[in-house]
Amino acid sequence: MPHIEANGIKLYYIDKGEGEETVVFSHGLLWSQKMFDAQIDELAKSYRVIAYDHRGQGQSEVKEPFDMETVAEDAAALIEKLDLGKVHFVGLSMGGFVGMRLAARRPDLVKTLSLLETSANSEPVENLPKYKTLNGIVKWLGVIPPVANKVMPIMFAQSWLNNKSNSEAIKKWKKELTSNKKTITGPVEGVIYRKGVEAELGSIHCPTMIVVGDEDVATKPEKAKFIQMGIAGSRLHMIPGAGHSSCIEKPEVVNQLLKDWLSENA
Repeated sequence: MPHIEANGIKLYYIDKGEGEETVVFSHGLLWSQKMFDAQIDELAKSYRVIAYDHRGQGQSEVKEPFDMETVAEDAAALIEKLDLGKVHFVGLSMGGFVGMRLAARRPDLVKTLSLLETSANSEPVENLPKYKTLNGIVKWLGVIPPVANKVMPIMFAQSWLNNKSNSEAIKKWKKELTSNKKTITGPVEGVIYRKGVEAELGSIHCPTMIVVGDEDVATKPEKAKFIQMGIAGSRLHMIPGAGHSSCIEKPEVVNQLLKDWLSENA
């Protein structure tokens, strides 16, 4: 699959399916476009689907700066370079940080916005010591298994982790976490020191769907409610038994929500 030079950086992306409308997937921190495998396969039946890796993550180039403003500019440049026109933008967590900035600042590029497990606020101060400590370990040792073990309950619902039928999936995603290089510390800092975009929510006028797992401990459901209150006409869905990665934990539910949403706003 190809790389594209956009905003001065080589971004890895996949391009799948055909259709008059294009869906762009923007992943969460510590993952890659792989986290949307189930959604890409399903939506590619009816849409052109683009899913890319953020700078410094997945198979994209590692290059500073990693702040959210630059990462959002990467997304805009990718959409423009591929000549996609107005897209249906789907962002999870970090991808949602990008999506909100994009929809508020570049309405010419976003037809609809879907925000999964994300927040318009800066990182809560009480989370910073834990995240800084984990990032310090990663800087020296990489995402070693003890670090991955600490991160998994942040990324996934406890009920999902406790379900024995998910053991293979848990093993797979833990392996994905440990495959991150030490350079992932740059993107982590970009996320945990991000500025809030509360004041920009009122500038988002495209149809917006907000999705959150009821067991999300990283960006709790009240964060989703805050976004809904800030974006006029937006719609909120809560998924029972999902944590911070509903696209992995409850793929059928997320697929159906997206399909219904996209057909309604085609």
